[in-house]
Amino acid sequence: MPEEIIRRKRRLSSFQIIILGFAGVILLGTLLLMLPISTTARNVTPFNEALFTATSAVCVTGLVVQDTGSYWSGFGQVIILGLIQIGGLGVVTVTVSVTLLSGKKISLMQRTTMQDAIAAPRIGGIVRLTKFILKGTFLVELIGAVLLLPVFGKDFGVKGIWMSIFHSISAFCNAGFDILGTTKNTFPSLLQYAGNALVNVVIMLLIIIGGIGFLTWEDVCTNTYHFRRYRLQSKIVLVTTAVLILLPSLFFFFWNFKNLAMEERLLASFFQAVTPRTAGFNTVDIGKMAEPAQTLIIILMLIGGSPSSTAGGMKTTTIAVLLLNAFATFRSKDTVSAFHRRIDNHVIRDAATLLMLYVMLFFGGGIAISMYEGLPLAECLYETASAVGTVGLTLGITPHLHMASQLILIVLMYLGRVGGLTLIYAVFSSRNKSKAKFPVEQITVG
Repeated sequence: MPEEIIRRKRRLSSFQIIILGFAGVILLGTLLLMLPISTTARNVTPFNEALFTATSAVCVTGLVVQDTGSYWSGFGQVIILGLIQIGGLGVVTVTVSVTLLSGKKISLMQRTTMQDAIAAPRIGGIVRLTKFILKGTFLVELIGAVLLLPVFGKDFGVKGIWMSIFHSISAFCNAGFDILGTTKNTFPSLLQYAGNALVNVVIMLLIIIGGIGFLTWEDVCTNTYHFRRYRLQSKIVLVTTAVLILLPSLFFFFWNFKNLAMEERLLASFFQAVTPRTAGFNTVDIGKMAEPAQTLIIILMLIGGSPSSTAGGMKTTTIAVLLLNAFATFRSKDTVSAFHRRIDNHVIRDAATLLMLYVMLFFGGGIAISMYEGLPLAECLYETASAVGTVGLTLGITPHLHMASQLILIVLMYLGRVGGLTLIYAVFSSRNKSKAKFPVEQITVG
């Protein structure tokens, strides 16, 4: 029997290992959160609520059915933070890191799985890259916690140390979990710090750094200000990220928050542009924003962060490639290019597939919840976009949903975190590719 299990393990592809690894961590987190010691009231948390919280933490989403600050005890919060850290770094990265710390050699299978997990261009240097990711992650999280400490230390005393650490890791991992809630004020997020420039800027920087991707970090650290030396992916990530922050910020500034003071208005505009990708914190009441603003946030949530990052969503490179393909088509060009480099056709095909997959999950989940709960479709679509984009922003309906609707959100969060292509490659193995090709026949589109 053990030999059979080993053989099956060896037959698993790296993509199958990734999705099973996330599922295993979620299950373990669920069981730990069900323990009475995990709650302030010392009660057993229902399985569905523990599963929802564990999935949200591992998938770094931030959607919750119980207020994290008031419902979960210190032990429960530590478990949630651990799940966030594992989910942000990736299960495979954590596993490889443990192997490295134990002094054991990294197998070829582990190297291959790690390569697929972080979308590394080559298997060579994967151990060095893993060490770089770990050192960079903990350094940035530490700096973030130190910068947040003066504010949280002043407001919460000694507890402010834990507050700083928790929110720094949560922001860097794009999780959006907060522990600021009380029994009298649940689900507050960062509303009380809307006018605090230090908290806003630090949280935004942590979100952006965590969301641009580990490979982009390496490029920036290696080539610094020599932008021309960057990989094509890093160039597209940085430019697309800048555009997706600047343009929504201008929209929010000129068409929202007109009742706020100038400094607070600037902070709110930039923060609401950054947080949908895919952090989930908010400094204003999202439910009171106009429908055009909420629609823009939905689009940003679906796009998400960048590949090989702590963020979810379709990814910045996906939307960039699709836009570049559209521009090339408008100009009657046969090839798609950016920064004097041609983009392969299979990348364009993958991008189109991802867009279709996320749109189907987004609309399918929203329609299903709307029909089951009898709620307006727009509200349900907002929640499903938040789930599949692993964001965590909500209009406040998630805690009141029935178990079936929560299960839909759980599935969406899971699929959004493991990645569309990872799921596709895990289900449809490349070993079954057929080399035979059918004859070509033209059809008309558009």
